[in-house]
Amino acid sequence: MSDELYMQLDVVTPEKSVLSRKVTEVIAPGSAGEFGVLIGHTPFLTTLKSGQVVAKAEDRDIFLAVGGGFAEVTSDRVIILAESAVLADDIDEKMVKADLDQAQDKLKGLNKEDPDFPRWEGKARDAELKLKVVENWRNKS
Repeated sequence: MSDELYMQLDVVTPEKSVLSRKVTEVIAPGSAGEFGVLIGHTPFLTTLKSGQVVAKAEDRDIFLAVGGGFAEVTSDRVIILAESAVLADDIDEKMVKADLDQAQDKLKGLNKEDPDFPRWEGKARDAELKLKVVENWRNKS
């Protein structure tokens, strides 16, 4: 494929660069709804909610779980500054299932007014998102 069809995608967290590569399309979870970007897109800046990012490359689709943040789109680049991000193929499914089980067990003993409730609820949502991303990645592969 010609380079004219590609845009640069960079996904960065406070800890590291998670992904940097040329892609043909990006689908991301904007705070106002899911959005898609192709080369030549009108520039914009948006917030992201926790969710799945799918980047389409020539050789494969790339799936990531992101924990919110920001996305900057230009005509030839998408930069995602995420609170957290992990590639589907880097997710340890057994560990995530154990984290989900632990969070669900903790939540059973808490009510919504408990100060620990939001932390465990967030851990459960994070684990559920990662498992969904892994499932979607496997179904697409």
